[in-house]
Amino acid sequence: MVVIGAGPGGYVAAIRGAQLGLRVAVVEREHLGGICLNWGCIPTKAMLRSADVLHLMQRAGEFGLNAEGIGFDLNAVVKRSRKVAGQLTAGVGHLLKKNKVRVLMGTARLDGPGRVHVTRESGEEVLEAGAVVLATGARARELPGLEADGKQVWTYKHALQPPHMPKKLLVIGSGAIGIEFASFYRALGAEVTVVEVLDRILPVEDAEIGAFARKAFEKQGMTILEGARVAQLERGPDGVTAHVDKAGEVSRLEVDTVISAVGIVGNTEGLGLEELGVRVEKSHVVTDAQCRTGVPGVYAIGDLAGAPWLAHKASHEGVMVAERIAGGDPHAVDPASIAGCTYCHPQVASVGLTEAQAREAGHEIRVGRFPFIGNGKAIALGEAEGMIKTVFDASTGALLGAHMVGAEVTELIQGYVVARQLETTEADLMQTVFPHPTLSEMMHESVLDAWGRAIHF
Repeated sequence: MVVIGAGPGGYVAAIRGAQLGLRVAVVEREHLGGICLNWGCIPTKAMLRSADVLHLMQRAGEFGLNAEGIGFDLNAVVKRSRKVAGQLTAGVGHLLKKNKVRVLMGTARLDGPGRVHVTRESGEEVLEAGAVVLATGARARELPGLEADGKQVWTYKHALQPPHMPKKLLVIGSGAIGIEFASFYRALGAEVTVVEVLDRILPVEDAEIGAFARKAFEKQGMTILEGARVAQLERGPDGVTAHVDKAGEVSRLEVDTVISAVGIVGNTEGLGLEELGVRVEKSHVVTDAQCRTGVPGVYAIGDLAGAPWLAHKASHEGVMVAERIAGGDPHAVDPASIAGCTYCHPQVASVGLTEAQAREAGHEIRVGRFPFIGNGKAIALGEAEGMIKTVFDASTGALLGAHMVGAEVTELIQGYVVARQLETTEADLMQTVFPHPTLSEMMHESVLDAWGRAIHF
């Protein structure tokens, strides 16, 4: 088996294949661990952790503590995030070596059925295998006129190694990437404006949760412009003038820095896909539920294969594909049971259908809600702003979706993911004993509330 790309999908597929007795080679052109470990999930969380600690230090008085001279060193914050990323990247290399996976640093191209042509600094090589797994990931989408220059207009990579600390920042796009950077730089003191072309921020989330998050962001001092688009950027020696079009009315916004976070495009170029008959639509490889491309022996996983664009989705697809190649019959990954997490402040997390999606799908539903202010642990932590919302099928009791905003909800959401995986009903969840005092008690109360039985609110 040959894996092209060593991100969270590719390296996991390689390791699982090796565990199952396959001879495995992985080709990576840049960094082991891919975007996730080097330029995405991990370094952003390290930087956001610094922002969280700063936020807590600024609130020291609320906890009976004294803290003076509170500040930050952006270079040190970035240095720590790069160190964390480097540690995990080295760990991936160790795991591949431990599992006897051959690693080739270079570029790869499909050179016919079961043939992968690899170009390395040391020369050319052709690998032959019964199966090829495409795991080349994706990169930031750039819109005409809004292209990044690394100085005034940034992509996520520039935002992770900023050439300066923004004073006035415009973030284009309010998905997970945009909102996380908006949250980070706002915590460090930048004036932040977020522009979202759709009618609400965090558009993949439940509308009620998104509205709650928006109020929290605005309370922190962010400016949120929904249903608006950046029509033009004028770059000058003293900053950038953004022309923002909202319902046909164009206003000018003066900033020193812009972060463009308007989606991603798959890394399909130079792989020889079209010549082999692999279908590519809107920059992503078309696959079935088992990640098969339609070309015998060729699979595609992760961001390359389309939404949801999540590292954990890529990893599980990698395991599934490796097991199928090794002769197994694994279950397909169900996108509806994959949690999405946004590590802003407050955090946002969800799994399954939103309330609107459940109604559109024809379900008769019951909806439960429970606020953080009704939870003792949340109050003790000083994190009383937030909400947990659950959506059930009224007749069967099936958990259709769960949606959260507040402290540590990215850790809580997995409880509902497990519940969906096990096809748990409301009765099972009601009868489950949640430990006290914990934030998880709110998950129980939200279920109870869907049937009018909440105790503490």
